[in-house]
Amino acid sequence: MTQNKTVVLQDGPPSDVEDIKIRSLYLRGELEEALKDGITGSMSEDENRLMKFHGSYMQDNRDVRNERYRQKLEPAYQFMVRIRAPGGVLTSAQWLEMDRLAREYTTGSLRLTTRQTIQFHGILKWNLKKSIRTINDTLLTTLAACGDVNRNIMCNPNPYQSEVHAEVYEWANKLCNHLAPRTNAYHEIWLDGEKVVDTDKSEQEVEPIYGKLYLPRKFKIGVTVPPTNDVDVFSQDLGLIAIYEEGQLKGFNVAVGGGMGMTYGDTQTYPQLAKVIGFCTPQQVVDLAEKTIMIQRDYGNRSVRKYARFKYTIDRYGIEWFINELQDRLGWKLEEARPYEFKHNGDRYGWVKGTNGKWFLTLFIASGRIEDQENNPLMTGLREIAKIHTGDFRITPNQNVVIGNITNQKKQKIEALIKEYGLTDGSHYTALRRSSISCVALPTCGLAMAESERYLPTLLDKIEPILAEVGLAEEEITIRMTGCPNGCARPALGEIAFMGKGPGKYNLYLGAGFAGERLNKLYRENIGEEEILSILNPMIHQFAKERQVDEHFGDFVIRAGHIQAVKSGTDFHA
Repeated sequence: MTQNKTVVLQDGPPSDVEDIKIRSLYLRGELEEALKDGITGSMSEDENRLMKFHGSYMQDNRDVRNERYRQKLEPAYQFMVRIRAPGGVLTSAQWLEMDRLAREYTTGSLRLTTRQTIQFHGILKWNLKKSIRTINDTLLTTLAACGDVNRNIMCNPNPYQSEVHAEVYEWANKLCNHLAPRTNAYHEIWLDGEKVVDTDKSEQEVEPIYGKLYLPRKFKIGVTVPPTNDVDVFSQDLGLIAIYEEGQLKGFNVAVGGGMGMTYGDTQTYPQLAKVIGFCTPQQVVDLAEKTIMIQRDYGNRSVRKYARFKYTIDRYGIEWFINELQDRLGWKLEEARPYEFKHNGDRYGWVKGTNGKWFLTLFIASGRIEDQENNPLMTGLREIAKIHTGDFRITPNQNVVIGNITNQKKQKIEALIKEYGLTDGSHYTALRRSSISCVALPTCGLAMAESERYLPTLLDKIEPILAEVGLAEEEITIRMTGCPNGCARPALGEIAFMGKGPGKYNLYLGAGFAGERLNKLYRENIGEEEILSILNPMIHQFAKERQVDEHFGDFVIRAGHIQAVKSGTDFHA
C-alpha cells in the first residue's frame, strides 16, 4: 500500500478545518467532554466539525428559532445522525431497530437519502451516544457517513436483478470496507472501547489511506450497471460503470471528477460531470479507488474548502495529468474505455422476480420521508412488514425503498399489509412525481435558503394538471429541488430543477440529460411559484406538440432553443 506523498501547491495557508483535524488526534478532539456537558444542547464548532466524521452534525429547528430567541432561550439544538450502508441494504431486524430509534429519540421519522442511506433528525445531545450505540449494535455504523473521507458507496439496490448485479454489489461492499477510516476514536467515544492513543505520549495510530489530515473534502463513489444509471454515476467523484458480456462481468469503465455543489455568486464553483478515462478489471478496482483517493488527499486544495472537491483538482491540473499520476501510482495502465449505453436513471417500481427466485417490490416514498401522517400510516406499514419479512430492505438512489428477497410464502401476506396500510408503488401518481427528488432543507438544514421537501409536493400538484392537459401524465421527466446550491438532491442533473435562493424563491434550471449524462443550465433566476408555472405551462404545451419520437424534455428544450447545452461544468455559468 502506497504511503504519503508530500502535499503540494496550495493557494494559501491551510484552512481552520485542517488545523482542527491535525489537533484532533485522529478524530478524537474533545468530543467525549462535549458529550458530558449537560449545560448546553450544543457543541463547539471544532467538535461539530469532528462529529461529521462520526456520522453526525449539529442543527437547530429554524421553525422555532425566532420564538426561542424572544424567550431568551438557546436555539433548539439537535443532531442529524446518518448511517453507512453500502448499496442501501438493511436486514428486517435492522429496519425494526432504526424504526424504534426514530420513534424513541428523534422527531419520529426516517429520512431516506439520495446516497442510499438513512438519516435521523432531531436527536438531542444527551441521546447521541445511545443512538449511535444502538446503530452499532445492529451491525451498522455511522462512521464515515459524513466528513472528509469516502462516504457511503452507492450501487444498484437489487443485486438479484442478474448475476452481474450481484457481483457488482459485492465489489461495492469490498470498496466500502477497504476505504473506511481506521481510527479507533469511534469505538472509544461511542462504544466505550479501550483507548488506543495515549494523548500525553507519542501517537500509536496511523491512517494508511487518509493520513493525519484525512481528505480536503468529502469523496463519493457510485457503481452502476448499464443500461440503468440510477446512481447518477457522473455526479460522483469516482464513478464505476460495469461492463459485461453475455452475463459475465468484465470490469469497469472508470469516470472521475464529478460533483454537484456550488456557491452562489462564485463562478469558480460549479457542478461537474465525471469524465470516463479508461477501463479496469474487477480485481484492479480496489487498488484504483485507493490510489484515486490518495491523489486527492495529496493534491486537493486544503486552503479554501469550497474549492477542495476532487472535481476542482481534476479541472485544475488536467485530466491527462491525473491519468499519468494514477497510472504511476498503480504501476499499470488503464485499458481503453469500452462501449456502454444508459437509457434512464430512475427507479423501476412494482414487483420484480429476482434471479434467486424471490420477489422484490419497489415502493414510492415521497422525498424519502418515512413517517405516519393522517390517512397515510407509511411508517407503521413498513414496520409491520418488517416484523414478518425474512428478507431485507433496500434504499434506492432516488429515495425509495425496495422490499427485497420476499419468499413465495410471504408474498401474499406482504401484499395484504401493503393494501391494509395504503403503501404504494406510485402507479396512481404521475410519472413526474415518481421521478422527483428533493433534499430536507427547512427547518433543520442550516444551509437551506428555501423550502424543498415540504414544498415540492405542492408545486407538483400545480404542474401535473398541465401535463395531464396535454396527455403527458405518464411522461418521465426528471425533476429535482434543493433548498440551496449544495447539490444534495443532485439538482444539476434534473431536466427541470429548482435551487432555493430565498424564502419562496428559486433558480430554475433546464436541459439536463434524461440518463444523467448532461448538466442543466440556469434559465431564470430568483422566481416564485407564479412565474415558475407561467414559464413551464407554454413550454410543456410546446413539448407536447413539437417533440420528436422518443425525445426527452431535457433534449427538447435545447433543440427548441430555450436553453444551451452544457458540455462541461466549466461552462455552467457561461
